[in-house]
Amino acid sequence: MSSNTNVSLSYRDAGVDIDAGDALVEAIKPFAKRTMREGVMGGIGGFGALFEVSKKYKEPVLVSGTDGVGTKLKLAFHLNKHDTVGIDLVAMSVNDILVQGAEPLFFLDYFACGKLDVPNATDVIKGIAKGCELAGCALIGGETAEMPGMYPDGEYDLAGFAVGAVEKAKIIDGSKIMPGDLVLGLASSGAHSNGYSLVRKIISVAKPDLNADFHGRKLADVLMEPTHIYVKPLLALMSTLEVKGMVHITGGGLVENVPRVLQKNLTAVLHRDAWTMPPLFTWLQQHGGVADAEMHRVFNCGIGMAVIVSKENADAATAQLKAAGESVALIGEIRERREGEAQTIVL
Repeated sequence: MSSNTNVSLSYRDAGVDIDAGDALVEAIKPFAKRTMREGVMGGIGGFGALFEVSKKYKEPVLVSGTDGVGTKLKLAFHLNKHDTVGIDLVAMSVNDILVQGAEPLFFLDYFACGKLDVPNATDVIKGIAKGCELAGCALIGGETAEMPGMYPDGEYDLAGFAVGAVEKAKIIDGSKIMPGDLVLGLASSGAHSNGYSLVRKIISVAKPDLNADFHGRKLADVLMEPTHIYVKPLLALMSTLEVKGMVHITGGGLVENVPRVLQKNLTAVLHRDAWTMPPLFTWLQQHGGVADAEMHRVFNCGIGMAVIVSKENADAATAQLKAAGESVALIGEIRERREGEAQTIVL
């Protein structure tokens, strides 16, 4: 067995640039620092991230969630726009754990690429830090993986992990929802981070000018608008009145997410004329020839979060959420489920 002793290979020769990774860590430190909050022990750079749960919780229950951004990333690559997908990443996880009553405490990210582009990666992680600020949680750590040959040039993948806490006695699981309760719909900021395989298919068929004016903005910017983060207004609402259930409208759209908080004997009746579907969804439906039922199963159609409260609390909840800057509509009610009936009906 022979070897060529004149060859001297480095990790950089294999496609991994340790210096670029170090430069990224230094570039993101100030943005991560802005997300620090009570409970964080130490900063970015250790092997593990330490967090002390606040003594304000008598019986803290940890709630965790993980998600990605999906094929919305393919649109980001096409548009060379990397500053908003980090907000999407945070939103998808913190909104999920919020619906069980949890306050997001900290967040970790995983960024994987074939070759690390420090400016683009910095944009992404600045977005993650911005999302953490909006959610009130700390960007406590993460992982950047440079893996030559695993991803096409210029592409990367993202995963995010959120951990929150809720008082055991205050977990929201939908068990108190009953007939007569009302469903409030909080407006979405767009398609959020769901249904983008269909969005991209519609774009490939319609071939629109993504830089053209679309109701006062570029169509590209409307398509890339980051997922709305509902954490702060809904935590405030939970502290003032009883919230019986919350539903983050993600994959599965309106019809498949609402049943996740309903007991088997209940049905949510949603009224399609109770809110105006934003122009983006009208455009997608028209240019894709998408049926109403498919729209309701794939997209949020303008409602990013549903909040279920008693009839007595509906006006107060609506007023408080509007005062916090949310757009709110009464979109439906809960009733007894009939035999063979779906648990979400859109009329």
